[in-house]
Amino acid sequence: MTISIGDKLPDATFKEKTADGMTETTTSDLFAGRKVVLFAVPGAFTPTCHLNHLPGYLENRDAILAKGVDDIAVVSVNDAFVMGAWEKATNGTGKLRYLSDWDASFTKAIGMEADLSAGTLGIRSKRYSMIVEDGTVTALNIEDTPGTAVTSGAAALIEQL
Repeated sequence: MTISIGDKLPDATFKEKTADGMTETTTSDLFAGRKVVLFAVPGAFTPTCHLNHLPGYLENRDAILAKGVDDIAVVSVNDAFVMGAWEKATNGTGKLRYLSDWDASFTKAIGMEADLSAGTLGIRSKRYSMIVEDGTVTALNIEDTPGTAVTSGAAALIEQL
C-alpha cells in the first residue's frame, strides 16, 4: 500500500557516508519535530536523476529552506558508498542529505518500490517528493512518467510550501 498524505512515516534506518565514515540515520532522527523535504530517485548517477531531478533541489536549496524547511534529503536504493560518491560529484556536501536505502526496506515500507530489472537496475524506488512534518506526510508528489522529474521536482514542491 502506497503511503498517503496524513500518514506517518514508518521506522527505518538509512546509511550515510560522511567524512567521519559510515553513519546511520533513523526516520526519527531525521523527521521528529522537524519539517523536511524528502525526494527519491531510482538511482544515483542515472540520467534523469543526475541531470534533472537532483540539480533542481541543489539550485533551489536556499529558497526551500527560506520557507521554513529544516532539511532536504534525497533517498535512493543505492549503497552508501555510491550515495557518498554522488554527493561529492554533485557538490552537494553540506547542502543536502544523501540517504542510502541500501536494501529498499524504507522504499518497500512506503509502497514506492519499482521493479526496474528490464533496465538492469533491479528493485529501486519510484521517483517522488514529499514534505514531512514531524514524521507525517503533508504533501506527496509521485512522478507518473518515467524519465521525467516535473511533478516531483523542486519547482513544483516549492509551490506547496
